[in-house]
Amino acid sequence: MSNRKVYLYGGSGHGKVIKDIAKNSNINVVAFVDDNPKSSTLLNVPILKTSELEDIAVKEFIISIGSNKIRKMISEKLTKIGDAIVDPSAQISDFVTIEKGTVVMPSVVINSDTNIGAHVILNTGAIIEHDCKIGDFAHISPNATITGGVSIGEGTHIGAGAIVIPGIKIGKWVTVGAGAVIINDIPDYTTVVGNPGKIIKHKEKNG
Repeated sequence: MSNRKVYLYGGSGHGKVIKDIAKNSNINVVAFVDDNPKSSTLLNVPILKTSELEDIAVKEFIISIGSNKIRKMISEKLTKIGDAIVDPSAQISDFVTIEKGTVVMPSVVINSDTNIGAHVILNTGAIIEHDCKIGDFAHISPNATITGGVSIGEGTHIGAGAIVIPGIKIGKWVTVGAGAVIINDIPDYTTVVGNPGKIIKHKEKNG
């Protein structure tokens, strides 16, 4: 039985899923932390404001917020980020590295020699093949398939059911639409949709 205790920063639907994964992994969620709570509890766990926390610097946090940009912003305010939370149903090679703050949801597959950055969301049923690199604050949505040797930059969101063919490099803060098929490299700060994927928008760096 694990004695690990964590606080989840963000009382949202995404937080509900992480709470369940923590339970599956015998990790105790002490409280959600949210400065704009919609209720006083979530899944029978108290929701606290940051002003109500004592010794915040020594508490272990996982950021339970779906927005990649907000996760990055919050991460800069917290002192102690917990190790990744991984659902027991995930299939992960022994030759994979996963950085702090990342959440691996049910039925995810991560194959050999892949590196997963910090504060990443690997959502339900996502497949990450061998020799991939997923940057910090990225989100790989449910049932997306990232094939071998793919590089995905910081803050990029891969939509549900999207497919990225082998060896592709996707830049940082890119949005790949649901169901897209990516067959060419994608530059930073763009939005890509369709099969084959086409750039439909160039985003501002702070947008």
